[in-house]
Amino acid sequence: FFFLFFIFFGFCSKRLAWLFSPNKPPAAAAGPALDNKPANPAPTPAKAPPAPAKEPAPAPKPATAPAPKTEQPKASPPKQEEAPAAAPAPPKPAPVVAPPKPTPPAKPASPPKSVDTAKMPIPLPKSLTEANTNGQNGSAGNADGGATADERLLAGLQHKEIKEPVQPKDATQDFIKGETNAFIQSIKDAHLLGELKQDTMVDAAVLAKLEEGYAKLAASDSKSLLKKYLTKEVFDNLKNKVTPTFKSTLLDVIQSGLENHDSGVGIYAPDAEAYTVFADLFDPIIEDYHGGFKKTDKHPASNFGDVATFGNVDPTNEYVISTRVRCGRSMQGYPFNPCLTEAQYKEMEGKVSSTLSGLEGELKGKFYPLTGMEKAVQQQLIDDHFLFKEGDRFLQTANACRYWPSGRGIYHNDAKTFLVWCNEEDHLRIISMQQGGDLGQIYKRLVTAVNEIEKRVPFSHDDRLGFLTFCPTNLGTTIRASVHIKVPKLASNKAKLEEVAAKYNLQVRGTRGEHTEAEGGVYDISNKRRMGLTEFDAVKEMYDGITELIKLEKSL
Repeated sequence: FFFLFFIFFGFCSKRLAWLFSPNKPPAAAAGPALDNKPANPAPTPAKAPPAPAKEPAPAPKPATAPAPKTEQPKASPPKQEEAPAAAPAPPKPAPVVAPPKPTPPAKPASPPKSVDTAKMPIPLPKSLTEANTNGQNGSAGNADGGATADERLLAGLQHKEIKEPVQPKDATQDFIKGETNAFIQSIKDAHLLGELKQDTMVDAAVLAKLEEGYAKLAASDSKSLLKKYLTKEVFDNLKNKVTPTFKSTLLDVIQSGLENHDSGVGIYAPDAEAYTVFADLFDPIIEDYHGGFKKTDKHPASNFGDVATFGNVDPTNEYVISTRVRCGRSMQGYPFNPCLTEAQYKEMEGKVSSTLSGLEGELKGKFYPLTGMEKAVQQQLIDDHFLFKEGDRFLQTANACRYWPSGRGIYHNDAKTFLVWCNEEDHLRIISMQQGGDLGQIYKRLVTAVNEIEKRVPFSHDDRLGFLTFCPTNLGTTIRASVHIKVPKLASNKAKLEEVAAKYNLQVRGTRGEHTEAEGGVYDISNKRRMGLTEFDAVKEMYDGITELIKLEKSL
């Protein structure tokens, strides 16, 4: 709007300036009009010269005088000098200088009625000429229809007024839209790249070792769950995958089982993400081991139940030597053993030590780092059967014993009925134990300790699998309630003992746990199921099963 206003104002000002300018150039039509106006009121001077008209010499002189006037139209002063040279010149200046100029404004009012303003010989400003010729086209442009040119120019200006504000808006919107689309596409590309990296980051050496190990396992007589469920199809589908955060491969998962064909299970999770990335292998093994816990099942919420429910499984102390209830826990934000750095081991040890030092009452005790442990302390822990050793060959081939003994330690209370192992197989092994078969008292102590520690250290947990640990046999509740028990009659036929134990979802192991032999006829018997049931139900399965085994031993 302002732009049009200034154009119109400039247009009018130049027009008026041209009309009232004393130095305007003599136009072909304008010259005669001005000359004819004073000629009409002076007819008498035209008649007066008849007497001197006899002299023809003066008459041709004025005829020759106009010729130079036309040759020098730009010099207005010569006109004024020649006008007074003639005799009738004195009366002309008076009407020409002042009177005629004020009067035309009254007369132009009538011409607009009859004369189309579009045909008025008014030159346009140079900046508004249609051809932008800087005035070179002169009157020809006006003669061709100045009004049409004005309309086109005004239309062009209006068009520009509309376009100039709109174009930046459209350009800006297009730019923003383009940048937004580019950003979204970059996210998609990054996601796709991440998926591609998962499928392509396994190097040739790892793949070669996987292929060799799988061929040996397939040709062996292994009874492990690994061999049972690692079909060729599953192997080919998983061998090129890695976990997103810690880049664990299938080799990290199955290496122990590939090198130890006598394994019962044969796989470990190098980090929590492995349970998802390698689910095609973990899910069927978990279902098999944990009594039908399918991949569509969801582990129930934690529930320790009424701790006063359980009593003493062997009040007479004839069969049960000792009872122990333990659970495994992983610290949130850390991978499992194969992916831990030495710095992380030490950091975790420091957190565990400071956390346990805050326990009070029956749980109060002391933390003993394995690094730099005094000989006397070491011997005492060995005598108490508290000191765990570096992992066996199954754990070693799973890379669970790196940087040993850095970052490892043991905590026990003053009564030596409560222990915590730091970075043995799991980040934390929380243990409550004592001599005899008073399961109720032992279980209550464990529940109290777990709740106190969890207030200070967040644990790694999955909505479907429950608490996550290094071994898939230790998922869900991670609760393992066990007894060291002597049942010589049943033990005389170990196959029979295992058959009866399986009926009650119990697991029979050697005196010192998995992969060990019975010493003096003493077996370690515990609940087998840890998933798909609560902590209370898991302990109750052990309680009911041991009670039935003792009854059966007595009946033989």
